[in-house]
Amino acid sequence: MKIETQCLHEGYEPKNGEPRVVPIVQSTTYCFDSTEHIAQLFDMPTEYMYSRFANPTCDAVEKKIAALEGGSGAMLTSSGQAASLCAVLNVCKAGDSFIAVSTIYGGTVNLFSVTLKKFGIECVWVSPDATDAQLKKAFKRNTKAVFGETIANPALRVFDIERFAKIAHEKKVPLIVDNTFATPVLCRPFEWGADIVIHSTTKYMDGHALQVGGVIVDGGTFDWAASGKFPEFTTPDESYHGVVYTRDFGNMAYIIKARMQLMRDFGCYQSAHAAFLLNLGLETLAVRMKRYCLNASIVAEYFKCSDKIAAVTYPGLPENGDRALVQKYLGDGCSGVITISIKGGRAAAIRFMDSLKLASNVVHVADIRTCVLHPASATHRQLTDEQLAAAGIDGGMIRFSCGLENVEDIIADIEQALAKV
Repeated sequence: MKIETQCLHEGYEPKNGEPRVVPIVQSTTYCFDSTEHIAQLFDMPTEYMYSRFANPTCDAVEKKIAALEGGSGAMLTSSGQAASLCAVLNVCKAGDSFIAVSTIYGGTVNLFSVTLKKFGIECVWVSPDATDAQLKKAFKRNTKAVFGETIANPALRVFDIERFAKIAHEKKVPLIVDNTFATPVLCRPFEWGADIVIHSTTKYMDGHALQVGGVIVDGGTFDWAASGKFPEFTTPDESYHGVVYTRDFGNMAYIIKARMQLMRDFGCYQSAHAAFLLNLGLETLAVRMKRYCLNASIVAEYFKCSDKIAAVTYPGLPENGDRALVQKYLGDGCSGVITISIKGGRAAAIRFMDSLKLASNVVHVADIRTCVLHPASATHRQLTDEQLAAAGIDGGMIRFSCGLENVEDIIADIEQALAKV
């Protein structure tokens, strides 16, 4: 099936007389005929036994997202941050390190630089423009993964997935890609060598700002045994009575390990009702992404013509510095997110944002409604000046997320707000 059809039909196929729409299974608990059956599940929880592990509604949505990305399996989480955390912790432990691109989302920078450091896990930062030699130099003997964003939030740098994947695989570690802004409609990182894909489903996948969520998708292609760096995948897990993930679960070793260890212990699950709402968003994802991209391309051109705008960053602009990467990875569009820098710095940016009437000033992005945010004051507030510069953020920067309104109305709102700057 093409992706438009997959958005509607993957993950759930009703049997004779069953509901056409994915039902909400609002239950924590499942009944069994024998104590022995439950005992077996505690050795290997491959059926529904408790909704912290798995739930039929969540399972249907996980299957759909795995199909959209072209992966072997998926696990919903309570947030995108939980997905980032579990994706890394599934391969890293105290004493390990991993590499991340410096332009990624500010909340993830804080997670990697501060919180994981307390766990004894080091994040080594590299520029998205690092040469192959510089990137290879960043690897250490204890490096266990590489992490990047398809389209960085809010710097909008485009990640060279294939190049980073090649080097990661030379070093026998997986590449983890946050595909939130692109979604599988615009880019499928597994096709370019990525091994694990994550999303904040709160954004385009949901689309309606209804619930926070995340997902981890296993590509099913990384050879954990051949790498030799991941004994926790290839040796018995005593917390599950000797399960060996590569032996017992094959190309789903990564995602099953995440569920059996991290979801079991952290409990960062997505509720059945949240998954049901997420599925409604997924059903229109392919249609919505086309409109987001169209609106953003028109609005970006409008911003370029204003003498009050110092800079416009949108990967789809012909003069964008990542144009070659856009043509390679994002041929169908570059999402609805634009970053601009207003002349006059922070004060002018805030005056513009507070003057908008149609666009919402919110801590959110990638919604059906146009929304704006000032990264230096909000999502990246905790970063130092040096970290802000590394992430490509200045005081005048605004993240402008085009919604699905008529583009003429979006531009009229921008025009009246700029008149007050």
